[in-house]
Amino acid sequence: MINEISIKTRSHTDIVDITQQVQNIVASSNIKEGTCIIYVPHTTCGIFINENADPSVVRDIENALERLVPWQANYSHIEGNAAAHIKSVLVGTHQILMIESNHLQLGTWQGIFLADFDGPRTRKVRVKIISDKI
Repeated sequence: MINEISIKTRSHTDIVDITQQVQNIVASSNIKEGTCIIYVPHTTCGIFINENADPSVVRDIENALERLVPWQANYSHIEGNAAAHIKSVLVGTHQILMIESNHLQLGTWQGIFLADFDGPRTRKVRVKIISDKI
C-alpha cells in the first residue's frame, strides 16, 4: 500500500521537515523490520535527508542551491521555472531508509525534508513501506 502526505508549501522555495509524518506512517504500518521508500512525484521538488536540529543548515542548503542554480540565468524552458527543475535533479526525488523495531533508522541529527523549488503549492509525498518478512 502507498501512503500519501499532503504538504502546503508557503513560499517560492520552501523546505519542509516531514520526518514525523513519515515516522507516523511507519509506526501505523506495524512493520518491525523493512524498508521505507519516500518519493515526490513533482518535477520541481526534491526529497533529502540532512540535519534537522539546527534550522540554519536548511537555510544554508537553500542559499547554496540558489547560488548554484539562480532563478534567472538565460534558460530555454518556456515556463520560466527551469531552475526549479534543475534543483530537483540535483537533490533527487526519492530516499530509501531502513526500518528496525518499527522506527526509521535515521542518524541522531537527521531529518527528512521535502524541498519545493516552485511554490507555493500543495505537494504530495508518497511513502511505501516494505516488510523484510516474506
